[in-house]
Amino acid sequence: MELNRLVLLSLSFVLVSQIGFCREDSFIRMPKTMNLLGGVRDCGGIQNSAEIESIARFAVQEHNKNQNALLEFAKVLKAKEQVVAGKIYYLTLEAIDAGKKKIYEAKVWVKPWMNFKELQEFKHSQETKSFAPSDLGVKQDGHGSEWQVVPTNDPEVQDAANHVVKSIQMRSNSIFRYELLEILLAKAKVIEGSAKFDLLLKLKWGSKDVKFKAEVNKNIEGKFCSTQWKEDHL
Repeated sequence: MELNRLVLLSLSFVLVSQIGFCREDSFIRMPKTMNLLGGVRDCGGIQNSAEIESIARFAVQEHNKNQNALLEFAKVLKAKEQVVAGKIYYLTLEAIDAGKKKIYEAKVWVKPWMNFKELQEFKHSQETKSFAPSDLGVKQDGHGSEWQVVPTNDPEVQDAANHVVKSIQMRSNSIFRYELLEILLAKAKVIEGSAKFDLLLKLKWGSKDVKFKAEVNKNIEGKFCSTQWKEDHL
């Protein structure tokens, strides 16, 4: 009987040694080398879920707190996850910085059972933004994009309007500066990843208020080009 007990204890010791468990403070735990349980995989259809959005918002908030920044979360563009002791999320997200939409990459470690979240990395993405019709509230049918009225307070529209005013000022010989007072009407369309804007602007020029019609393109690299305008005398 005593011999059987000794054999069982020996086998148990060998088994525990081979598996790699170790005992500390009366708890059996797995060594750190065994924590990585899987590779990085796409989150698939859940990338726009409330859970992923909450993690992305947390990443932006932590970045703002750590860097004394004022980024405003917009949306999640891509999401991947890796199962470790919990999960690590690799997020590509869009945030607004001083009225401009920019793309960032974030890495967040989450352990739900401990109510634990940690922002491990947050950086500006090198990806260039390709415009989608939904970015400007533009509907696109099978026959190509048509001009659609879009909100005048959209950051992309405001960027376009400010670019027009800057272009007018640069080509003007007047001693008076042009100042944007109001975007009266904005239309947009998206073709092959580039955005086109048709704007009616109210500007202040010296003591006068003037109106300009303008058309401006923003290419797939996010740069304004082919800006045209004329004063509206109606």
